[in-house]
Amino acid sequence: MASYVFAQNPPSAEYDRSLAWAALLLAAGGLVMVYSASIETAAASRFTGHNYAYFLLRQGVFLAAALIAALLVFLVPVRAWERAAPWLFVGTLLMLVMVLVPGIGREVNGARRWISLRVFNVQPSELMKLAVVLYAADYTVRKHAVLKSFRKGLLPMLAVMLIVSWLLLREPDFGALVVIAITAFGMIFLGGMNGRHFALLVAMLALGFAGLVLSSPYRMQRIFGFMDPWSDPFGGGYQLSHALIAFGR
Repeated sequence: MASYVFAQNPPSAEYDRSLAWAALLLAAGGLVMVYSASIETAAASRFTGHNYAYFLLRQGVFLAAALIAALLVFLVPVRAWERAAPWLFVGTLLMLVMVLVPGIGREVNGARRWISLRVFNVQPSELMKLAVVLYAADYTVRKHAVLKSFRKGLLPMLAVMLIVSWLLLREPDFGALVVIAITAFGMIFLGGMNGRHFALLVAMLALGFAGLVLSSPYRMQRIFGFMDPWSDPFGGGYQLSHALIAFGR
């Protein structure tokens, strides 16, 4: 019968400690930024009861929930995540479809990105960011022998990502699309994709993203707002300009 004990000095850590500390420091820095950028707004608002720490406490609750979830995820063996990766990806893909169904998806400010569960809203595009990491890792392992082949290695993943991209653009959620596409194909490249295929793919993605931006005044406004948030600090550039203020303080 196998027995399991906690080794005082394990030969190799089961997690990347430097990565874990980097994530914790980023989370702590984000908490400070939220507090610094929102303190005056919270103190002046009747909605918050003039509580200057309202948004700090709210973000702290969410951060604590995220840390508990991270601990639970860490306790699940990697092999279990590998087996579940395709099913999690398919499940999240179905949620992206459900978002577009009237009566299920919730529309806010012209975008249909959320599924209401009464207590809170779920944004499937955020779940897809995690699902695509697991799926791309699993795909790289399964297809490693043929990964340098365009037809057997790259084309199936490209077809799947085109479906995901179409669903995200229907919401629309261009920001999530950029993150998911770069993550998926970046992982496949690190897994051993043919360099020429990757260069061609990067050119195709660049042209596609440029076309999507130029074809939409809203996306162009987002890009220009990112480049110069001070041109509209209380509108399109509110988030970035206040983040810069938080850094300055």
